[in-house]
Amino acid sequence: MPTALTLHPDRALPSEPAARALARRIYSHTAALPIVSMHGHVEAQALADDAPFGDPAALLVTPDHYVTRMLYSQGVPTHQLGVGENPATAREIWRTFCNHWHLFRGTPSRYWLEHELVEVFGVSTAPSAESADALFDQISAVLADPGFRPRALLERFGIELLATTDPAASQLEHHAKLAADGFGERVIPTFRPDAVTHPARPGWASDVALLGRAAGIDTGDYTGYLAALRQRRNAFVEAGALATDHGHLATDTTPLSPQQASSIYRNALDGELSAEAAEAFTGHMLFVMAQMSAEDGLVMQLHPGVLRDHHPGAAAALGPDRGWDIPVRTEFTRSLRPLLEQFGMDPAFRLILFTVDETTYSRELAPLAGVYSAVRLGAPWWFLDSPHAMRRFREAATETAGFYNTSGFVDDTRAYASIPARHDLSRRIDAGYLASLVLEHRLSEEEATETALDLAYHLPKKAYARR
Repeated sequence: MPTALTLHPDRALPSEPAARALARRIYSHTAALPIVSMHGHVEAQALADDAPFGDPAALLVTPDHYVTRMLYSQGVPTHQLGVGENPATAREIWRTFCNHWHLFRGTPSRYWLEHELVEVFGVSTAPSAESADALFDQISAVLADPGFRPRALLERFGIELLATTDPAASQLEHHAKLAADGFGERVIPTFRPDAVTHPARPGWASDVALLGRAAGIDTGDYTGYLAALRQRRNAFVEAGALATDHGHLATDTTPLSPQQASSIYRNALDGELSAEAAEAFTGHMLFVMAQMSAEDGLVMQLHPGVLRDHHPGAAAALGPDRGWDIPVRTEFTRSLRPLLEQFGMDPAFRLILFTVDETTYSRELAPLAGVYSAVRLGAPWWFLDSPHAMRRFREAATETAGFYNTSGFVDDTRAYASIPARHDLSRRIDAGYLASLVLEHRLSEEEATETALDLAYHLPKKAYARR
């Protein structure tokens, strides 16, 4: 017998009756607010082309690392999820997903997927081996409707602003098309220079050459390299960008002298670079990126502490960043000190810090945000964007940094249809936390409601405004 799939109106709210009733009232004020999605990985081309989504598996399974990594962990071969060589058909991928629906019990993926299935696709039966084909056909029929094309979903989802993430060498042609079609202020790029600031990465020299071609500047020396970065940043600003994004393993920001940086850069192009020199150059470039942000006003986002592509064989077979990311212990206080000494109180600079290391929230991040005017705390990210971790973030950070040194929620997703679900979960968790403060007589209900509105909508717009 198929299992019914429904959404409880009080899902993810506190279980205690008084707290739930209060959280319900607070949440009611934020539930329908527009979505400001300032950090994500939806492809600009999908919105520029506005082509129909292909099938349920391509939309809900294959691009979602939360989904695929759980299935990998249970021994599901990658080809059965549409990844790697000889991928299974879309219907077979969907059957595999439905057969393993039970694996997602208790995970945030379960919350997001249920929200998508019910609210977006009108599904009323839980995924299972028995329901897989019927669900595939039902969702496919919905996807064929012109009202479910990417641009139409901007309206349906209530997305006021969507930031994509784009490599530094991008010519931004898809954003140009969006701008020509009237979406230039609604879908904006984000400058991601990682491919050209980590000289130890495979293909770095080729990426630097690509950067030079995009900028029309010779990157054969360090001076030309910096000029090319500035030119591309300016191109992003002209295309509407508000932020940069930096994914580093560590947070070192020790600057090098121009002579030291130039020497390391030249050695890197020649293929004669030590691991220590590569690490020093990467840290130096974080400092340089902060300097450039203070000049051009782009908000700087830093996402450190993830050892990417932990399984070399998977990375070689599937390509980089396919879900084998593992958190590592991250130090902020000493590593960021050179950057913050120079720019931490500069009104022209804004740094938003994310972490996957919860131990740093109360010990380092909240105190840093609680004193440096340029610093804001980013939302719980990647492994921490779950109900309990979101709550722990508020508990660990608020008493030192307050609410207003945070930057609002970011969904950080490639799974376009999950954006409303992720923002909805954040709003519910914040409503529950604020309700607890009201019941402890630490806030009035009016203050809690005002704070909820700020966290969901006003703070991200303010935090990401160009300085």
